Amino acid sequence: MSEALNVPRELFPRVVATEGHLPFGLPLELKVDDPDTIRELTTFREGEPRERFALNALRIGVLALRQARGQIDADLVRRESERLLSELNSKLGSHAQTVHECVADSLKQYFDPKDGRLQERIDRLIGRDGELETMLRRQIGDRDSQLTKTLSAHVGAESPLMRVLSPDQSRGVLAAIREAVEQQLGAQRDQVLNQFSLDNKEGALTRFIAELSQQQNSLSGDLQVKIDRMVREFTLDEKDSALSKLVHRVDDAHQKIASQFSLDNDGSALARMKSELQTLINEHRQDSQRFQSEIREVLAGMATRRQEIQRSTRHGDEFDQAVFAFIQHESQGRGDIATCVGTTTGLINNCKKGDTLIELGPESAAPGQRIVIEAKEVQQYQLADAREYIELARKNRGALVGVFVYSKRTAPEGLDPLQRIGNDIFVAWDAEDALSDPYFRAAILLARALCVRQRFEEQSVKVDFTDIERAILMVEKQAGSLEEIEKWTKTIQSNSEKILDRIRVSRNNFERQVALLSEKTQSLKAALHSEA
Repeated sequence: MSEALNVPRELFPRVVATEGHLPFGLPLELKVDDPDTIRELTTFREGEPRERFALNALRIGVLALRQARGQIDADLVRRESERLLSELNSKLGSHAQTVHECVADSLKQYFDPKDGRLQERIDRLIGRDGELETMLRRQIGDRDSQLTKTLSAHVGAESPLMRVLSPDQSRGVLAAIREAVEQQLGAQRDQVLNQFSLDNKEGALTRFIAELSQQQNSLSGDLQVKIDRMVREFTLDEKDSALSKLVHRVDDAHQKIASQFSLDNDGSALARMKSELQTLINEHRQDSQRFQSEIREVLAGMATRRQEIQRSTRHGDEFDQAVFAFIQHESQGRGDIATCVGTTTGLINNCKKGDTLIELGPESAAPGQRIVIEAKEVQQYQLADAREYIELARKNRGALVGVFVYSKRTAPEGLDPLQRIGNDIFVAWDAEDALSDPYFRAAILLARALCVRQRFEEQSVKVDFTDIERAILMVEKQAGSLEEIEKWTKTIQSNSEKILDRIRVSRNNFERQVALLSEKTQSLKAALHSEA
């Protein structure tokens, strides 16, 4: 299908961006393979009506796609911004309080003059019986000190010197030396102990402790000053503190952000966004109104044309074309050949009865057998008239089985949707209602089964047709049940559960019998090939 498409400029933004203008017409050739689209297109006569309908459908689809745009919710943006700022302010306040408490506790733990760890360590070091005094006594004590042990080892009674200078040989000299050494050692020991004794106010240890205490007091005072200064930096009571400056800056930033997300300020980003969104919404509303107006005009035109077709004589042609399209689709799936013969004469002179002829394919169980289909959408054909018409059509087209297709709009009152009389099958079908397709499809399957049965009877092949006959009867019975269900649906709303249950049972039986019919047909086909 190809035709110059006169479409609005806004539907081709890429062409406008590259070439700067739109063509007056655009030839477009498409291959449609969607069954629903094909079924809808085939309801119109080939040529100008079908192409006009396709152009209108294409325009509606393009306009609908153009309207698929996402919009930003301005209220959601404002609420999320306010929530984000509130959480940020809360987090900063709690974090500042936590930092202040942690720093104060840590500094107090180490440098508190009363119970700080530093003061405790100094007391253990220089206090009475402390580590320093204990170490000095251990090194230079009067009895068990290292100095006493060292001197005893070198000049004691068991030392090499004393063994060389035996008391028996030089008692007087040794005694004098011993006495002199002991006096000197005692004097030096007393002097050393005096320097490291806390009772001596002029001793080295006393002076060391005094200087150390003075340095500690000075360090504690400076540290307390620094701690107080640091605490003042992290308090909100001081206007010039670091924390106050930080909070002030955060408040300024919060006010600036809030002003940008406030609708009261015309120059804020949110107000500008709202203005732009309002403009886009107005444009979208105008585009939607134009789109709805165009859709209404197109649908009104389509409805008018459909009414004209319904009133004109071409409506019967449209129904014939829909019937042929359905038959052709079903035949292609089974390897059969469907031919439109309504405009040609058949075996009877000047007789054109029989619209469509189906010839079973070589892979079927009855290759070459013919089925004729006659489609009518007029009021005057009752069942008796239809039987005479389809019988003449079978003779005219040399077909074994005939299928007379009523339009559901013009079918006689009380006619079952699917009925078989001998080799003639009568079905009521609506081209625009997919729920009636199973009737038409079952009619074609029944016709094929009748052809297969006739073929086997002609070849005298012993085959049990009981299941096939039973399946055919069940299909006819279930078709009547579906018709009864349709009447219930249209007239009685209180029987909804009964209708649903009956639909389920009938649908299962219908599908099971159709499947059985297909299975038996395949079995007959296999038996025929084996006999051949």
